[in-house]
Amino acid sequence: MTAANQINQKLKRSRRYVFERKDFEDIASYDQIGRALNQLIKQGYLMKIGYGLYTKARENSLTGRLMPTNPGGTDAILREILKMKGVDFEIDTLSLQSLSGKSTQIPSSVRYSWDPKQFNRKLVIGNRVLSAPNSK
Repeated sequence: MTAANQINQKLKRSRRYVFERKDFEDIASYDQIGRALNQLIKQGYLMKIGYGLYTKARENSLTGRLMPTNPGGTDAILREILKMKGVDFEIDTLSLQSLSGKSTQIPSSVRYSWDPKQFNRKLVIGNRVLSAPNSK
């Protein structure tokens, strides 16, 4: 079985939606993993969302473009990444009220803030870009 097939099997079995390159170290060498991940991106099973970060993907039936498979959408992926990296983050007040059910207003986008010393990468998921804030 090829490295790409083994990685694809691991992706299908996993309940997670965000993966790092190091999650596949037990399958093949560093270079083989890179080639396999690129192959899965071309096939539409994965999206690269940042340096060494990938998410499961599928084709959008309306637009034909790749989109994350996470049912919580982009915000759920961003929260999963920040939790995976051990970053303490805060969500803006309006979004927090909406997510907790205290408000019926839905914000257009959730705003996150954290200490840039903990996590200083730029993440791109579709049209959404998340990068470290200048100050907390």
